[in-house]
Amino acid sequence: MRIHIPVHRRWGDQDALGHINNVSLLKLLEEARVRAFWRDEGSAEDAPLAVLDADTVSTGAGLATLIARQEIEYLAPVPYAREPLDVQMWLGKIGGSSFEICYEVMGDGGTRYARATTVVVLVDTETGRPTRLPTDARTAWEPYAEEPISYRR
Repeated sequence: MRIHIPVHRRWGDQDALGHINNVSLLKLLEEARVRAFWRDEGSAEDAPLAVLDADTVSTGAGLATLIARQEIEYLAPVPYAREPLDVQMWLGKIGGSSFEICYEVMGDGGTRYARATTVVVLVDTETGRPTRLPTDARTAWEPYAEEPISYRR
């Protein structure tokens, strides 16, 4: 099972070749990740994976999420268009203190533009050390676990 997050391309994300720049595509993945996994206080539109608090440091929770690794495989240039990209996401691995988010970036007509993986680690802000993922996160995420992406080398 995958979650689908629509993410709009921005005019300023284009490069001189007229397609979405490779760095900008990582920013679009970040947008999808935040919308999928972090709660928006007072919003009834949270995604089913949204169990992390968006502002853990200032609320005194003492937890932060850090990006440990990212990999992306570009499959086709992403043209600018008004229609949003369909960022499909699932969990490749759920570890003790980390989780692997897998993405496929899809466009109109089923064009697959990119595949990517982000490894996120939950960290205690006082010690700077990894900390266990909460039980509610594991429960919410397990239905969205699939095989991780196997990249071409």
